[in-house]
Amino acid sequence: MAIDRVGVKDVTYPIRLRTPDGGHETTVATINMYVALPHTQKGTHMSRFLEVLNEHGCEPLTPDQIPQITRAICERLGAKEAHFEARFKYFVTKRAPVTGAPGLMDYDVTFECSSNGTDDFVMGVAAPATSLCPCSKEISEYGAHNQRCRIEARVRFDGSLWIEDLVGMLESAASYPVFAVLKRPDEKHVTERAYENPKFVEDIVRDLALSLEDDPRITWYSINSENFESIHSHNAYAQLTRSKHARGS
Repeated sequence: MAIDRVGVKDVTYPIRLRTPDGGHETTVATINMYVALPHTQKGTHMSRFLEVLNEHGCEPLTPDQIPQITRAICERLGAKEAHFEARFKYFVTKRAPVTGAPGLMDYDVTFECSSNGTDDFVMGVAAPATSLCPCSKEISEYGAHNQRCRIEARVRFDGSLWIEDLVGMLESAASYPVFAVLKRPDEKHVTERAYENPKFVEDIVRDLALSLEDDPRITWYSINSENFESIHSHNAYAQLTRSKHARGS
């Protein structure tokens, strides 16, 4: 019997990424590597995945190497299809909106690549943000309940796309971004701006979709938002997937 994916999971490995200011950031990735196993083959050679990964001089991995490694896995293991996934934390210095106090924000990033004669690369970014409930604002005599949300986008794109570009689109879709460091003037600003920009989880996903549609680099996207409710015992969730080459209503 054929197996869709067989390989190794949770390999810890350093990864180095270029930053928009011309520098570099090195972080730690969790890597999964798989191949498709035909029915004629009993098993795969697990050690060869690690051999391919470490053939790049045991130096930190760079994003441009991922398609090369995925193709090399195909060749080394004699497979028709190979898959490579890397998950890691990416850190961005973010200043508070009023005082400018600096703080490090961490974002969840994924790089996924499949190779079967052609390469398919998908970048994913997830960002925390604030959402404020429009219904609560409308019916309450004062105040409104808000919650933190986790907004995620996985995209295919042409050309170059910075992680920071995608983070900006994710945060802009929410009621307001969140920050690592906030002083009292910043808290006042964030609270009031969120109150002035209430959004349901559906609004967040739709507004994010509009931003991605307007970016000519993006060719396909799968997005979602999970709002961690503050007055309910459940969360709110919305998701949609679109290809710009086959748009749906």
